[in-house]
Amino acid sequence: MIDSLENKYLVARPIYSEDSFNAGHDIVERHHTTTLDLLKRTCRCSSKKAKQIALSFFPIISWLPKYRFKEWILSDIISGVTTGLVAVLQGLAYALLANVSPGYGLYTSFFPVVVYFFLGTSKHISAGPFPVVSLMVGSVVASLVPDGTGTNSTVNATDQDLINEQRIVVAASLTFLVGIIQLALGLLRIGFIVIYLSEPLINGFTTAAAIEVVVSQLKYIFGLKVSSFSGPLANFYVLESIFTQITKTNIADLVIAVIVMVCVYIVKELNNRYKSKLPVPIPIEIIMTIIAAGVSYAFNFADKYKVNIVGTIQKGYQPPVAPSISVFQACIANSFSIAIVGFAVAFSVAKVYAIKHNYTINGNQELIAFGLSNILCGSFKGFAASTSLSRSSVQESTGGKTQVAGIISGLLVLIVTLAVGYLLEPLPKSVLAAIICVNLKGMLMKFNEIPVLFKRDKYDCLVWVLTFVASVILGLDLGLAVGVGIELLTVVFRVQFPKFVQLANIEKTDIYKNRKDYNEICEPKGLKIFRCPAPIFFANSSFFKDKLIDAVGFNPLWVLRKRNKALRKIKKLVKKGELCVTPRGVICTSYDYKDSDDEDELDNNRIEELDQPINTADLPIVIDWNADLPNNIQVPRIEIHSLILDFGAVSFIDITGIKALKGILKEFINVDIDIYIVAADNSVKEKLTRSLFFDEDIKTSVLFISVHDAVLHVLEKKGLEHTLQSGLIKETDNLHFINRAAK
Repeated sequence: MIDSLENKYLVARPIYSEDSFNAGHDIVERHHTTTLDLLKRTCRCSSKKAKQIALSFFPIISWLPKYRFKEWILSDIISGVTTGLVAVLQGLAYALLANVSPGYGLYTSFFPVVVYFFLGTSKHISAGPFPVVSLMVGSVVASLVPDGTGTNSTVNATDQDLINEQRIVVAASLTFLVGIIQLALGLLRIGFIVIYLSEPLINGFTTAAAIEVVVSQLKYIFGLKVSSFSGPLANFYVLESIFTQITKTNIADLVIAVIVMVCVYIVKELNNRYKSKLPVPIPIEIIMTIIAAGVSYAFNFADKYKVNIVGTIQKGYQPPVAPSISVFQACIANSFSIAIVGFAVAFSVAKVYAIKHNYTINGNQELIAFGLSNILCGSFKGFAASTSLSRSSVQESTGGKTQVAGIISGLLVLIVTLAVGYLLEPLPKSVLAAIICVNLKGMLMKFNEIPVLFKRDKYDCLVWVLTFVASVILGLDLGLAVGVGIELLTVVFRVQFPKFVQLANIEKTDIYKNRKDYNEICEPKGLKIFRCPAPIFFANSSFFKDKLIDAVGFNPLWVLRKRNKALRKIKKLVKKGELCVTPRGVICTSYDYKDSDDEDELDNNRIEELDQPINTADLPIVIDWNADLPNNIQVPRIEIHSLILDFGAVSFIDITGIKALKGILKEFINVDIDIYIVAADNSVKEKLTRSLFFDEDIKTSVLFISVHDAVLHVLEKKGLEHTLQSGLIKETDNLHFINRAAK
């Protein structure tokens, strides 16, 4: 007996409608939280709440006392020094993307790290410059302060210094505004905004940004003077300018860049291949930077070969400056885009390491941390910060345990800025450009996602491709807006045009699946089961009605009008005495048949009367609309008697959806079709009740617990017991059975 029941279950229970189920089971009365409750909870003061707020805004209070000094300090020091060296190099390199002097990149590598040490919730990310964010800043800087250089113009040293100073002010003011936006979003607790940036959108956007980064660095690789462009088609203008000057290429810059790219690429591949055997990755970027700076200084590349070098790196830090209000007014839209992208990248990287090391991060607190980081960084003439996946990977892979590794990397950047920054002044900019391009390999490899996405989800593939194309052609700020718009349109399209299906019973089970997917199915005669896989609201209510009519095979309103026309004819025959009721049935004594087309013309002006429910109370006979009617009166015959709507996947329904649902259900009821709604969520049922959906025609008795309960109820009501023997479900079946309610 035990063997026969293996992997099977037996259930014996009554058929449950919602009414009968609730009558036999106690319902818990729940109090739903209102806006007033939230306000009371927010405004309530207590020492416990004050402590929670302090711990929330200053996470360092909670993790620093638990720091295991003896176990972690050595790992954090090694990780911090390694990450600091990478941060110095990336600060110099990404400053080129931001269109400011390389030395100011060191500020962006320092101030955000310090703020994040106190306010950040991730233990492993390295705050600082990120190429995509730096490029977006550089685009704004180039649009507000054009450099004035090109193929046919020159700028003297004084004018160039003035342009550089103006660009620093623009970048710093923009960064300050980005910080204000991020801080405001964090304080308003709307860090969830990043959920609207899907992975395909972010990957398409970052890939386009990688293309734009490569294009922007070509002028340093070829040693050309190219004007900065911004806005739509900026990449194409840059390429046009480069190719028109290609004969003026500085061979020394090109050779240096090629050598650095080849060396960095080969060593990075070796790092990836032997990462399990290497204690730490070989810091090839740092090695090449030191070698290039030394060789450039020794052989005086700047004077002999006209190589474009980093130049003067200011020693120490400048006093804070107030941001420019005019810059605020000119770039509010760009700052919002930069704020969202910077936070989205940082949060996604932080989430990866939080999952890997089993701790939690707070999205709203991350917004606050990066907001204050950018405010401080902008005050000291830095540019917008986020985090870099490569830099964070170095911090984590070299043994970093906590934010202490981050603050140590910041101290190393501080030492370079205060003491040894001048050693990097002879470094060729082509070296930085080459390192940037090689480090973009990971972003550019995301092109491989396109065929995979095309096979798995064409909507996601469309978002990826269109976001990429829009970002390359229109620019990163407009491209991001286009990508978000396309993404939201795909969501609307999926919800507005869901895939409605007809269900059928899998033989000998209580399981109902799409009737097109299986062979061994059972469909009781006269019964349709229609599944709605999406919410019903204003955008898809008409589509829902159309698909429901298609599923049943007729329009109930059209059938109702035909029946009312026929009823009008029958009443005329009864009134004239031309219908006689006999033991054998109804006999018509007249055959004066009128063409239905003429009748249609007569009834066109009385269409509202034809939409009313059929009233046969004053007739001496009972009309069977599926039988032959007297006097050759023709009425469409209906093959179904019951319609079950599976609402298990309907998460909500709005007022428009309720009106549409009630209207179509009443049309079916008016043509004698029984309607049932099954598996509706409690929130949907509450909404229907509050909206006065139920009335004399549509009662709460139409609600059932499951599809199978409704099917068994229909079979019992219609007396179709033979259907049970044909394979729908057998009460004696050992696999599964549900006893019908005792009569």
